Amino acid sequence: MKKSAAMLGLILLLGSLTCSGKPDRPALVGLMERYLAALAKHDPSGVPLSKDVKLVENTEVTPIGKGLWETATGGPTQFRIFAADPGEGQVGFIGVIEENHKPTIASVRLKAVKGRITEIDHLVVHSGDAPLHPNMSKARPGLLEPLKPSERVPREEMLKIANSYYEAIVQDNGKVAPFADDCQRRENGGITANDQTQTPEEAAKDDFSVFRRMSCSDQLSTGVMGYITDINRRRLLAVDEEMGLVFAYSIFVHDGTPKVMKITGVPGIIERPNKWGPFDLPAAHIFKIRNGRIHEIEAIGYVAGHGIKNGWE
Repeated sequence: MKKSAAMLGLILLLGSLTCSGKPDRPALVGLMERYLAALAKHDPSGVPLSKDVKLVENTEVTPIGKGLWETATGGPTQFRIFAADPGEGQVGFIGVIEENHKPTIASVRLKAVKGRITEIDHLVVHSGDAPLHPNMSKARPGLLEPLKPSERVPREEMLKIANSYYEAIVQDNGKVAPFADDCQRRENGGITANDQTQTPEEAAKDDFSVFRRMSCSDQLSTGVMGYITDINRRRLLAVDEEMGLVFAYSIFVHDGTPKVMKITGVPGIIERPNKWGPFDLPAAHIFKIRNGRIHEIEAIGYVAGHGIKNGWE
């Protein structure tokens, strides 16, 4: 009986994906929800996979049935953000799932063609026994609220705005991107720009605290991100015009060249050493764009070896 119900659900999903020629937003979100449920059950038959579907997990080409298909045990939790792009048949997800019965931050991207999934990305921040940041308990309201028609901007402008975020970082110039005054960036749950919550005691323990409190624009203009050599393999994959979201993957490159970063605009700080060495950081981002400005940035990523590929070259 359960198997028959699951098959009926799959048939209805395929119908909603194909009857109008292109999937609508609810169909794409439903496809992602069904995919995440199938992951947790370790059952690829629960989703419409193309015969030549390609899966890349944490930059490695991975066979269906391996990787997160083996380790996922539940989810998503209340922390879930979907960016669905009916025009391109793509849907992205950032949220918390279960891996080996423990909460884990993950991103998934699906591309559907004629009702079948042809491309899949998994980006998994393996948490192990480490607890997640408290901010990963529930997504910010701004990322879940549809835009008013008057707040929307054209699709192409949304793509340019999202890409300008990366340019603002590599150019050390926060004015390159149209950040809203209330823009806040979170990375794996931690607030890394426009954080007004730290107590003085907490701030005293953290040499990045003064930068963390700054606005998104002012922070990037200080030069504090100068250790980032490049942000490449940028893939801006899903533009959700209804929600004002752009979903993207990229790789933050850090070649580790020893240098002292010049800091401007911060009283009492004129330089900061690049002390991290060479590494790359595969990342997923969701940008909330309202009235042509970036308001929320949700990012996840993990540290990887320097010089990695992204699996899609």
